[in-house]
Amino acid sequence: MSESKSSISLKEGDQFETIFWRNEGAQKETFPFRATTAGEAQSKKVILCADKNVPVGKPVRVRVIRVKRPQSEGRGFIEATCLGPVEFRIDPDIYVDPLISKKLQVLLEAGYSILLDGPQGSGKTVLSKAIADALDMEYVYFNCASVYEATDFIATLQVRANESGVAETIFIPTNFRQALLDAVEQPHRRFLIFLDEFNRCRPMARNGLMPALDSTRKVYDPETGELLDIPENVQFVSAINNGDQFAGTSAVDPAQMDRFATLKLDYPPVDAEVRILQGRFPSLSTSVIQQVAEIASELRNDENLEAELSMRATQEACTLLSHPLFSDEMEAEEALQEALATAYCGRFQGRIDDEGSDAGAIWTKIRSIVLRKK
Repeated sequence: MSESKSSISLKEGDQFETIFWRNEGAQKETFPFRATTAGEAQSKKVILCADKNVPVGKPVRVRVIRVKRPQSEGRGFIEATCLGPVEFRIDPDIYVDPLISKKLQVLLEAGYSILLDGPQGSGKTVLSKAIADALDMEYVYFNCASVYEATDFIATLQVRANESGVAETIFIPTNFRQALLDAVEQPHRRFLIFLDEFNRCRPMARNGLMPALDSTRKVYDPETGELLDIPENVQFVSAINNGDQFAGTSAVDPAQMDRFATLKLDYPPVDAEVRILQGRFPSLSTSVIQQVAEIASELRNDENLEAELSMRATQEACTLLSHPLFSDEMEAEEALQEALATAYCGRFQGRIDDEGSDAGAIWTKIRSIVLRKK
């Protein structure tokens, strides 16, 4: 849960970000929306808004137009006008294509479930957490690879011994189910449930989740035998690896895909990956990081290799190169090649001395790039 916020006094003309909810108080006819926060702080007075088009539960920028002082007949309040939605801001340590970022904001504000489709290590899981952080949402991670039956999303069937030592079968609720219950109890909080590895669970199991992802907004609870409502303050983001090269995955059929707005992710351009790696490895020279990122980019874009080299690989290479136990023992070029042999070639089948293997082909390409850049 979010930490407690410090309080702040507001005055006329102040501008800040907040999230409005429906006002159920005595002034709801005049001011249908209310908020209690100003940026990261708690407002000392409730913030009311008369604008009819305020998006409920979405971050917006507002300006104070009146401060109503407390009277004998009631409490004071802040009246604010809505200036528009807050620009979507992702942690600068994470790369998101600017156009994808705009689409992501529009779709999230509209309440869509999002499907992130991209190669391994392209930042799907990290992006999902960044979305929750940017929108001040409670983040709930759920790995679909462990789902075998439709009910496993909500509760898993387990066998254990009771107090008498007799085996009994019980349902163990998942964090997915707990998030739905928490969202009902806390309507002013927003929850993002991230369904990772969505196409690694059995196709028939995914069918049980379809009503949760459309306008039905319900899911079957095997523990109670009833349908659980999915409140409006819950949104879903899923991630898949698409392609025949991914063992253990299954195609997401058109009906299931239609429940999502799909965004295609890819690896970052060289300059963006260099910037990210510089932030994570400040002791490593820019020239070395540039080589690591440029070689990765060439491998990814080589049509003959079709190497989906994840960002985890470039980070692994930089981890090796930045450590004195590794870098101080050899010349710079040798250190670079050894790091790439481990971090890049190690992700593919075969040995680097076998040019007919995937790892050997990658190694041959790496050496030719290093020689060309000398």
